[in-house]
Amino acid sequence: MLGTYFYHEIIRKTVISFGTLFNQIHVRHEDRDGNDISDIRVPLAYAPVQKFLARIQQQPELNKATQITLPRMSFEMTSIRYDPTRKSNVTQTFKVLDGQNLKKVFMPVPYNIGFDLNILTKLNDDALQIVEQILPFFQPSFNMTIDLVDSIGEKRDIPVVLENITFQDDYEGDFSTRRALIYTLSFTAKTYLFGPIADSTDGLIRKVQADIYTSTDVQTAKREMRYTVTPDPIDANPDDNFGFDETIEFFGDSKDFSPTRKIDLWYYAR
Repeated sequence: MLGTYFYHEIIRKTVISFGTLFNQIHVRHEDRDGNDISDIRVPLAYAPVQKFLARIQQQPELNKATQITLPRMSFEMTSIRYDPTRKSNVTQTFKVLDGQNLKKVFMPVPYNIGFDLNILTKLNDDALQIVEQILPFFQPSFNMTIDLVDSIGEKRDIPVVLENITFQDDYEGDFSTRRALIYTLSFTAKTYLFGPIADSTDGLIRKVQADIYTSTDVQTAKREMRYTVTPDPIDANPDDNFGFDETIEFFGDSKDFSPTRKIDLWYYAR
């Protein structure tokens, strides 16, 4: 099993989807009459907050154009943890149709991916504007739809749970040192990781057969009727326009159908 190459980009897609949740946050400033004088789309980058703080500290002079512009947001992936509460049978598989090929894949493994969203502002009102545009959507989770595995068309709603909110005010220092308000929002994305996708050795189901017995007593019941359904034409594919042929047979011979030998056998006590 190990050594078979596969890469569905699930973690990468989860990181990108998480970032897109916050790439349309705006901050507005008004004059005394309540008119908008500025509308700033808050920049968002994948980076730890320490990099932005280092940039502020290394360029403290307020008159330099290279100084970092606030407000700004950053996010980073902080952890990957297995989630036993969402565990399913690891040997269970399901099949999907990819064109004319039948694919088989094991049930996905649940993992929680931790994220930190950092909000850096100079003014407290800017920070509050940003926070209030985020918090109402998390009660405490928000679902984002991700195409986890393209080859089998596996799309799932991944809950993003808001776990914690902290903030700090870096106001210590002289008048030449910039102030930085930092809000940190911690999230957990409950995603799933899929293993390799294999071609199934099973073909498409082209015949369904059901035997109906006289009672529910499995020891003495005798079959009474057989109901069979096949596609019309028999070689139809799932995307074709086809119908069904239905056949009903009645029996009184006390035989049972053997799924392995594909024949009717005389009834024996079970």
